[in-house]
Amino acid sequence: MQSRQVEVAPERLVRWVEGFAARHGAPAADVQGARLVLAAPDGASAELAAPYPPVPELPTDPAAAAEVLAAHAALTRRTGVLLVRRGGHAAGVFTGATLEGGRAGSRHVQGRTAAGGWSQQRFARRREGQARVAYAAAADLAAAVLVPEAATLAALVTGGDRRSCELVLEDPRLAVLRPLVSERRLDVPEPRRAVLEECGPRLVAVRVLVREP
Repeated sequence: MQSRQVEVAPERLVRWVEGFAARHGAPAADVQGARLVLAAPDGASAELAAPYPPVPELPTDPAAAAEVLAAHAALTRRTGVLLVRRGGHAAGVFTGATLEGGRAGSRHVQGRTAAGGWSQQRFARRREGQARVAYAAAADLAAAVLVPEAATLAALVTGGDRRSCELVLEDPRLAVLRPLVSERRLDVPEPRRAVLEECGPRLVAVRVLVREP
């Protein structure tokens, strides 16, 4: 069984489900909380996850369920995005898929070294210190961009390195953002302004986990 994950824009979701049925046969639909699972006669399956909870009640007819899921995903919401890797960070606020405002920054963090002994220990301490400075800069940016908008956000979507995001969000100034963190994460390269802007369509997309024999 092979699996892959795709992101489908709300306006394309019904057509995508129709295409899945055409390729694999008419599927049976099973609603599992916020997910719609389609099971085809040939053994293929598709698990559709809405971008924002709570999801309205879904019908068991695949086409009708796709329409409800698409309409839910297409609703206009304000979403915060926080992207962090050791060397860079970005934060922004989106309305729907449109970036309202955001910034990006970077701090130098040295790569790993193959050296051993005392030199390696000294290098590791320097690298850890640089990482702390980088995370503090990311927290400063999040506090400036996201915290003032926290009351208006439907969710906070993080991306980049998971552990780096967690460390940044430990900053006391960002406590108001922690309850908003979404289960959905974005796999992104080194955060830059352009990378932040490209997150917009992904925030409203329906994620589909496809398994095919």
